[in-house]
Amino acid sequence: MKRPIFAVIGLLLLASTARAGLPEVKPEAVGLDGRRLDRIDGVIDRAIGRKMFRGAVVLVARQGKIAYVKSFGHRALVPSEEPMTRDTIFDMASITKPVATASSVMVLLEQGKLRVDDTYVRHLPAFDSNGKRAITIEHLLRHRAGLIPDNPIGDFANGPATAWKNLEAIKLLSAPGDKFAYSDVGFMFLGRLVDTLGGKPLDEFASENLFKPLGLKDTSFKPDASKLPRIAPTERENGKMIRGVVHDPRARALGGVAGHAGLFSTADDLAVFAQMLLDGGKGINGERVLSPLTIRKMIDAADTPPNQRRGLGWDVATPYSGLRGALFGEPSFGHTGFTGTSLWVDPETKTIVIMLTSRLHPDGGGNPLPARAEIATIVASAITDANIAAKPPLAKPAAAVNTLPSVHPVLCGIDVLARDEFRVLKNKRVGLITNHTGRARSGESTIDILHKAPGVKLVRLFSPEHGIRGLVDKEIGDDVDQKTGLKVISLYSKSRKPAAELLKDLDVLVYDIQDIGTRFYTYIGTLGLMLEAAAENGKEVVVLDRPNPVGGVAVAGPIRDPDFAAFIAYHALPVRHGMTVGELAKMFNAERSIHAKLTVVPIEGWNRADLFDRTGLLWTNPSPNMRSLTEAIIYPGVGLLEATNLATGRGTDTPFERFGAPYIDPVQFATALNEHKLPGVRFVPIRFKPTERQFAGVDCGGANLIITDWSTFEPVDVGVAIAVTLRRHYKNHWKPDSLLKFIADRDAFDRLLAGESLAAIKWTWQVELDEFRRVRDRYLIYR
Repeated sequence: MKRPIFAVIGLLLLASTARAGLPEVKPEAVGLDGRRLDRIDGVIDRAIGRKMFRGAVVLVARQGKIAYVKSFGHRALVPSEEPMTRDTIFDMASITKPVATASSVMVLLEQGKLRVDDTYVRHLPAFDSNGKRAITIEHLLRHRAGLIPDNPIGDFANGPATAWKNLEAIKLLSAPGDKFAYSDVGFMFLGRLVDTLGGKPLDEFASENLFKPLGLKDTSFKPDASKLPRIAPTERENGKMIRGVVHDPRARALGGVAGHAGLFSTADDLAVFAQMLLDGGKGINGERVLSPLTIRKMIDAADTPPNQRRGLGWDVATPYSGLRGALFGEPSFGHTGFTGTSLWVDPETKTIVIMLTSRLHPDGGGNPLPARAEIATIVASAITDANIAAKPPLAKPAAAVNTLPSVHPVLCGIDVLARDEFRVLKNKRVGLITNHTGRARSGESTIDILHKAPGVKLVRLFSPEHGIRGLVDKEIGDDVDQKTGLKVISLYSKSRKPAAELLKDLDVLVYDIQDIGTRFYTYIGTLGLMLEAAAENGKEVVVLDRPNPVGGVAVAGPIRDPDFAAFIAYHALPVRHGMTVGELAKMFNAERSIHAKLTVVPIEGWNRADLFDRTGLLWTNPSPNMRSLTEAIIYPGVGLLEATNLATGRGTDTPFERFGAPYIDPVQFATALNEHKLPGVRFVPIRFKPTERQFAGVDCGGANLIITDWSTFEPVDVGVAIAVTLRRHYKNHWKPDSLLKFIADRDAFDRLLAGESLAAIKWTWQVELDEFRRVRDRYLIYR
């Protein structure tokens, strides 16, 4: 039988508008109790009856299938009534942030165009004003940049170009990273970043890289006029109902496309996007738009504090997370929009809850919050899978047994040199800069090894601070090595640079001294001056490399300002530089344009992340008060303070592990230090009496520093936290002036004097530290 022509046309229209979304099943097919889901109807009907909103679309999906979807009430009441339909297109408002903007940023990350720890001004230097230099992309994504929520609408009055000039000039409310503060401005910045690095406007970039590959039919900025009848209006403005253009006035002033608002979508499209997140970045059509590890990173709240937990664009657990309901676990995440939209996703149960309303229509009122929370709780309570209860979301693995990293036997430069039969020194006259730490793996000194090495003529020795045997804690004179009879020239006397007359009969200077990874340890100043002397006198340099005992990954603290160049601050390094002496030699030689003829004999068997305890090497105290690896790792922090009137443990059996002064109340002091809640460390109140330096022979109140977790302990943070505490509680007693030459950063020092927080002080050096990492990468020998 032939169909009537209007029926054929109807079928064709139906086919052309068919949803390419998730398949639909009965709730029981995906482990949901349908009778419980039916309770959603009553929640929405009651909310509409109380005019909390006038219409809604609710969609619940689980395990990749839609188990519940319904439309309620009206899409529009003014100028005429229109029933709500499942395919209604809503102004997503702030759901734009994770779906369009943050996801586009992650696409750029995968393309290698940015890193989330990049500073924002690295890519957009025009924003480098009013303290914004330290803002990272991660700060923006997690709403931790210290930016205001919104700038005045008047800033947008004269068009996008002027608006961006005003945005560039915005000031901060708090130090970046200090706290969570939800900000539309931050996501405007991110939208601008996508425009710049993506090579096209945010709307085009998101469409090309996300929405079209996923097959989303109704998701876009600035929706086509043909879709206007399906778009839910919001409210009146200047006598006209807003419909089909973004409600947010700032996004509208920017042309309808902004990082914080402007996206339109439907419940079905949003479900497809959410399912992509659950499926590790792959759409239901098989197209992959993001990698599984990228998705994992986006929804990871990292170490954000309780009640401030945000992923990279997604809300995890903040005051905005009420739509989670009472039962979904901590791994779940989502977002809301000002216009009345919401999305919550639970990876543990593979559940999606979408509730879309146009709560502003028709009069700007409405409140969908109670209904959102109640519906999420209903959905979670409808999950019937027995195995969910057996797998609590935060179940922690049993404590591992013997999880300490294994020892990696290391050969130092001297071991490699000897194994390779001293080839780089054959038939050369050698001057050796070393001390007692210059030892082979066997324990034999480098002096003795080179003195007897075949084809090597060891002519002269040079010693750094503390002397050739590392026992002297003051300036020293020249000496004679008793075992070899060689002259020992002190490089820690009136002259700290090898004199030209002492180099005339040499072919090469060899350096072998154990550094401890801190800018103000003088051995690396000796290294730099040796390179200069060699270049000035046409001599070769061979550096016998050694591990950085406190690791080669972490860098921390301020970069030395140019005005503070000194023997204890030879180069513009952070307090903790994370480099070996061989890598530092390469950096000094190139960055300071020394251009000495340099050879580094590398370490073998060392991993950058390894501290000294994993090398299998004999610990030799590098200086009289550096008596253990514990003290070496503490030194970059507590050592910052040792020129001030604070006893730092010298003259006790545990230097740097204890610190104090006669004016300190130990209980108050330790309590205040513990209130900083620094990871990996606790402070115990003590009294002690040092036998040298500050307050020698005087009873002091103070604290004993206990490292509780070496993997999270950051000594520079500890040192600054001690300084902040002294300034706050002992301002009339503690004299900080001498700290300046060690911290070597005027801005950080001034902020300390002004009583600012640890976070605010750290903020001053983050941009320079980021740049240092990039320069440092050029000189790393070990990866």
